[in-house]
Amino acid sequence: MPTVPAMQAVVDVLESEGVDVSFGCPGAAILPLYAAMEHRDIRHLIVRHEEGATHMADGWARTNGKVGVAIGTSGPAGTNMITGLYTAHADSIPMVCITGQAVSSKLHQEAFQAVDIVEIAKPVTKWSVQVKEAAQAPWIFREAFRIAKSGRPGPVLIDLPLDVQKQEIEWDPAIDAPLPVKAVEPHLPRVEKALDMLLEAERPLILAGGGVITGEAHEQVRELAELLGIPVQVTLMGKGTFPEDHELFAGMTGIQTSQRYGNESFLRSDLVLALGSRFGDRHTGALDVYRGQRRFIHVDIEPTQLGKVFGPDLGIVSDTRLFLDALLDAARRRAADTDYGTWVREVGELKTTLTRPDDYDSVPIKAPRVFRDINAVFGPETYFVTAIGLYQIWSGQFQTTHRPRHYQVCGQAGPLGWEIPAAIGVKSAEPDAEVVAVVGDYGFQFLVEELAVAAQYDVPFVIIMLNNEYLGLIRQAELEYSMNTEVDIHHDEYGTDNVKVAEAFGGSGRRVFDPADLTETIEWARKEAVATSRPVLVEVMIEREANTPRGASIDAMIEPEAVPNA
Repeated sequence: MPTVPAMQAVVDVLESEGVDVSFGCPGAAILPLYAAMEHRDIRHLIVRHEEGATHMADGWARTNGKVGVAIGTSGPAGTNMITGLYTAHADSIPMVCITGQAVSSKLHQEAFQAVDIVEIAKPVTKWSVQVKEAAQAPWIFREAFRIAKSGRPGPVLIDLPLDVQKQEIEWDPAIDAPLPVKAVEPHLPRVEKALDMLLEAERPLILAGGGVITGEAHEQVRELAELLGIPVQVTLMGKGTFPEDHELFAGMTGIQTSQRYGNESFLRSDLVLALGSRFGDRHTGALDVYRGQRRFIHVDIEPTQLGKVFGPDLGIVSDTRLFLDALLDAARRRAADTDYGTWVREVGELKTTLTRPDDYDSVPIKAPRVFRDINAVFGPETYFVTAIGLYQIWSGQFQTTHRPRHYQVCGQAGPLGWEIPAAIGVKSAEPDAEVVAVVGDYGFQFLVEELAVAAQYDVPFVIIMLNNEYLGLIRQAELEYSMNTEVDIHHDEYGTDNVKVAEAFGGSGRRVFDPADLTETIEWARKEAVATSRPVLVEVMIEREANTPRGASIDAMIEPEAVPNA
């Protein structure tokens, strides 16, 4: 067997695992890996901050379902990656983060930029490991990809001491291949029991979570819904799994990202088939109300998710697609006869009556109007990314989505600044796609330097900013304390000139004050992004102290008083 540099073997593994782009920042302790990547097929984008690298790898992985790769050197590079690892871990995104490390003999001597990143990363990874022997390197990388993809997907960190990277090993890529990922199949008696419970219900709902997307089960969800005539809701992470213009779409339940008709439909249901949903607190609100008297079937690929928030009436450990395949087979075999027509009509009536207005023409611009124009301008093939704040809540409430993996949001961790690097990752995964980042004015500045990456590598996308010159979500949270403290970021006439910021990093942009100019400006941005191959900003100045619908429980939401055209 030939002898090759250990890092050459690592690059062989990366390429065979389907990695065609990586994101990172070279440093002295990771240069042997970079040397091995030179003249290979993996494209590399040099980032301006290692957290940005992890979010780019995250967006790439969310788009194509493969394992994203982020690379950094030793010390602060690894600690800068922790937020991205946490984000991927929370949202079940497969990723491998690679860090350089000081030479093995110096780790106990507090050498320059030597930190125990393996221990630091353990709480936010599925596996965190240091390669101590060069001959282990390709096998550890193989196992890392297997772990990242297996069961509930997630991130892995691999730490590479400099001396280990420099060694040679015996390796032949011609006789190597990825490790198999075991399918998690459902226990069939539990599938039959789930069907029994569905047939016994009078007002069932299917709840499609993020596990439907990772399990590639959206077609089966639609097939089951149409076969049995059951309305479908989605969680924030499941947005896009079911067409929102379908007659069986029943909206979203939650105390933030929800529709009024979604909450009411949920409250009237008597059984919920939850698929790949972790019952996050922003979805459930007060658990006693959420649970009520309705029964729950909880399907999840990760056994420890069952009963974590509350004990379901029936728990099933399974890949969502394999469970739905089995349930569809059982329903057809038993010629399951259902008549939920009255229930479907009831949900349909709620959809037409319990709505929220979005047709505002007033100045300053009201946020729902922005999403009305977004829905009108962009088609179902557009990819959207959004992070955390009032703008994300408005997006979840008002923005329509029709395809899986086309609406991407950092749901549980919610790191500010996620959108710009994530959009670069999405565009890197789908170079021909139209990509739109919906951002807030505060979070925009957290990782704004990654705009330079998009400019350097000609990565065009549109950024739509809702600018209220506030930490809007925190200002809203302060209402119950009767305070308004350190949340106002307004200064001078309009605060930071974000258009000039975009221009400074190689992009372009325009600022909008009147809703009548929204559509025209967004259309300009779309054309400008294509013409320049750069990011283009549409900065929308919205009313400063607008609030989103919110509450502690799904039956007691506070709906801000709002009248269209007022």
